[in-house]
Amino acid sequence: MGWKTVIAEDFKMIRQIFESVVTESDQFELAASFPTAWQAKEYCEDNPVDLVLMDVLIPGSMNGLEAAREIKRISPDTKIIIVTSMPELSFEKQAREIGVESFWQKEIQEQTIQDIMIRTMNGESVYPSSRQQISVGEALSTEFTDREIDILRELVTGASNAEIAEHLGIKEPTVKMHIKNLLQKTGYKSRLELAVKVRHLGLII
Repeated sequence: MGWKTVIAEDFKMIRQIFESVVTESDQFELAASFPTAWQAKEYCEDNPVDLVLMDVLIPGSMNGLEAAREIKRISPDTKIIIVTSMPELSFEKQAREIGVESFWQKEIQEQTIQDIMIRTMNGESVYPSSRQQISVGEALSTEFTDREIDILRELVTGASNAEIAEHLGIKEPTVKMHIKNLLQKTGYKSRLELAVKVRHLGLII
């Protein structure tokens, strides 16, 4: 028997593709497949699982990263691969902090999911070597600095300059400078337009 594998993916077609990858390999055994992360977490509480393939944005009471955190708490030896098509900039960072072994970006696909699964089960931690590039107006998402990304994340919440300054521990004129630079980079006319576009593109969720 192969490594017992659980799949959590709400999009039926992609879930079926993952199921085929597992069932067609003699190294893996499909233990269960669910449309929600919560169901995968519940299954892992009651059954031995070697590997979980988990989408991030998935309907239900918890997202994939929240479920991954709980699975790691319940069963630290269970390996997890987070899979996502969203370019949200915090997902990889959160996955690393949780202790997720590997991260597969559907849109980049530097390697096949089966390769990532095998490498992960053999003790490797596999993450994309580069960020997914998204056009944001006249700029690319990879052109934003870490601080500019912090500012974007605050803008999406509708925070004022004073609130952003307080949240990030910087001065209000510095916030204004970063927003001005972001508008110049992207070519957008207002902070509202910038925030709406960034949210629409899935860069900040």
